[in-house]
Amino acid sequence: MKRAKKTPWVAGVVFMTALVANVAVAQSDAPPSEHPNVILFSVDDMNDWVGPLGCKQAITPNMDRLAKAGVTFLNAHAPGVFCAPSRTAIWTGLQASTTGCYGNEVFRYDFPDIVTMQTAFKRGGYNTFGTGKLYHHRGGYVDLRDWDEYFSRSQEMRDMGWEMNGYYMTDVPRPDPYPYSPYFVKYGNKKSPAGGHMEWGPIPNEKEDEMLDTIRTDWMCKVLKRKHDKPFFTALGLYSPHYPNYAPQKYFDMYDRDKIELPPLKEGDRDDLPPKIKKFYTNRSKTQQRIEELGCYKDAIHAYLASITYADALLGRVLDTLESTPYKNNTIVVFWSDQGFHHGEKGQWGKHTLWQRTTQVPFIWAGPGIAENAKVKETVGLIDLYPTFGDLCNFPVKKDLEGVSIAGVLKDPSTARDRDVFIPHMKRGGYAVVNSKWRYIQYEDGTEELYNVKKDPNEWNNLAGEAEYKSIKKKMQKAAPKKFEPSATPRNSLNLIIEGDSFHWEKK
Repeated sequence: MKRAKKTPWVAGVVFMTALVANVAVAQSDAPPSEHPNVILFSVDDMNDWVGPLGCKQAITPNMDRLAKAGVTFLNAHAPGVFCAPSRTAIWTGLQASTTGCYGNEVFRYDFPDIVTMQTAFKRGGYNTFGTGKLYHHRGGYVDLRDWDEYFSRSQEMRDMGWEMNGYYMTDVPRPDPYPYSPYFVKYGNKKSPAGGHMEWGPIPNEKEDEMLDTIRTDWMCKVLKRKHDKPFFTALGLYSPHYPNYAPQKYFDMYDRDKIELPPLKEGDRDDLPPKIKKFYTNRSKTQQRIEELGCYKDAIHAYLASITYADALLGRVLDTLESTPYKNNTIVVFWSDQGFHHGEKGQWGKHTLWQRTTQVPFIWAGPGIAENAKVKETVGLIDLYPTFGDLCNFPVKKDLEGVSIAGVLKDPSTARDRDVFIPHMKRGGYAVVNSKWRYIQYEDGTEELYNVKKDPNEWNNLAGEAEYKSIKKKMQKAAPKKFEPSATPRNSLNLIIEGDSFHWEKK
């Protein structure tokens, strides 16, 4: 892919207040079936601990409800190992190995003319409405082009370059006391408590409507209730269950803390890793050691589960609203997470790994022309979102998109075929390749891991060094590109310039 000239770019001002957002457009019948409406419902850091993926511990009635109405992919994988590169790949349809956005790079700086998904919808005749964390959440990352409206909630957020976290703001409710978790009180970053790694706690139920994700969800529900004269593409990005794990008290109360089951762990799980990788992840295992020392392991899992159930309840609000509109029979709903999250597996708390706990995510589709109550075991990637929408919604997409359309599988799940799904790492040249039986990992220094995920779903036994698996490794290597593009312009070499409700990036 040829890079465009690195020129500053300016974000358009598309903010609308909630009052204006309630104004209906001209009344019309539902859009024709060849252009179905779309609701893209994304969550953050949600791993496979949800009912449709077989987790019996999580309480997710609305995900279960959506799954019964459509197709659930049981082996879906993110195209990146943390927020920024994964979301960049999803919205551009291009892997990090093509854009060079392996980490926190701002793709719009290097590729100002790139056509992202909402632009394709706009060019296809759709009205577009967005809110929340669809791109990376820090200021300056959201791509505001070609949204008819992008709801940001407050002037404070826009003054920070459309920062989408919200916990850095002054108008969101927090637990009492704050910080709440014993881990954060002892080990957290006191200079930046809003970052909230390993911070959790309940929010009073009466303040649920003041919470960041609730406000955004309610705005989206108001959009759905309007009378639309064109097909619409709506995208809602929740921050939950990203840390800090804050959720209304009632969702904590739905779980018995003492009966919570912890994930299976293995003593010495890192012993068979390549030496450099073993050292890196052993250093990162201090969080797990501290959690156990403080005796709050179940509390941390409890908060994460409560946050999942809170996100599920917001999905329920959207589904209920859709059911009350004329568009209920002509709207595709897609539920996905940008990547998963470790909770002690291999000693890790977080993401950034090429293991299953980071890459596997919920991925559920429902709507017209999509099979009902179906589960697909074969591998699939979230990089497939963009080209699939092109087929389902009948608009042209660029030929260089790197995912594949799964429109045929959604119509007839029996046509699904297993494939090797490529997942780039945050370090250029590193990657994983996953299919229904194997996970192959190659790091940037050429060291390897190989797991038979059928026999070893916890990925406890690295088989990469055994000669009998050489042919399997060689086959899976073919799914990786021959060339990994150089890294795009580093974020720390750019200045974010904010001008009113607009912003752009300049080289330092």
